Amino acid sequence: MTERHAARGNERRQARPAGRGRPAGQGRPPAGAGAGAAPAAPAPAAPAETGIRLQKVLAAAGIGSRRASEELIAAGRVRVDGRVVTEQGLRVDPEQAVIEVDGDRVVTRSGLVYLALNKPFGVLSAMSDDRGRPTVADLVPAGRDGTGRTGSGLFHVGRLDADSEGLLLMTNDGALGHRLAHPSFEIPKTYLVEVAGRPNRATLARLRAGVTLDDGPVKVDELRTIGDAGTRIMLEITLHSGRNRVVRRLLEAVDHPVRRLVRTRIGTVNLGSLRSGRTRPLNRAEVADLYRAVGL
Repeated sequence: MTERHAARGNERRQARPAGRGRPAGQGRPPAGAGAGAAPAAPAPAAPAETGIRLQKVLAAAGIGSRRASEELIAAGRVRVDGRVVTEQGLRVDPEQAVIEVDGDRVVTRSGLVYLALNKPFGVLSAMSDDRGRPTVADLVPAGRDGTGRTGSGLFHVGRLDADSEGLLLMTNDGALGHRLAHPSFEIPKTYLVEVAGRPNRATLARLRAGVTLDDGPVKVDELRTIGDAGTRIMLEITLHSGRNRVVRRLLEAVDHPVRRLVRTRIGTVNLGSLRSGRTRPLNRAEVADLYRAVGL
């Protein structure tokens, strides 16, 4: 090749544009990429906010409208997990958060049931009986337990003898139920008791001072006579002992056995006018009082 021909070839190579035949600025496609290749995957989306706005949770729990709940929050009357919340829009998990308004616990977990039952005479404080005897589970209306099945998930808090009547609490809240039934929390209970004979002043004073039973001493917190029917006296007794059959054993110890016993109150929950064999849901204030009584 002559020097003239070599110079002409160099000039042609230097004048040729890079990537001839492709649009300007577009490089060679990567290996394996063709006309039918799938488009690149989009960038992952930011995670969605979790939880439910606090004012909505409060409204759903019956505290008030969302607007009223916002005012409670702004006033510093709401706590979440022990911390006062004043900002609006905080998101919480209602299944896990401990929420209080004015110091009272607000139950926000779904599916929890709290019932007052007026247990009739002859009904067992049990959820089932292999001998077919009537139990308190038979008295719970279908659907009251949140599942549509009579008595499913519910249990009775404490017990009343089959021959005793009156107020019995039922729930599926294990933490609350366990504490209410445990003697160490000393939840006061009130009974109307018809006794045989006429207790005199000395006997009533003895009950107030304390009587020693086979499992230790016990005394009443409050005692008053509310009815006198000849040879039978009706007493109202309040005590916090959770021992088995304690009222019957206490009165037998002073020679005035029980003829009839009706429990009328547990903590701040009253039997009221609830008819025998019927249930009613506890209201929000009653549930909050029970939580407070056991330190929850």
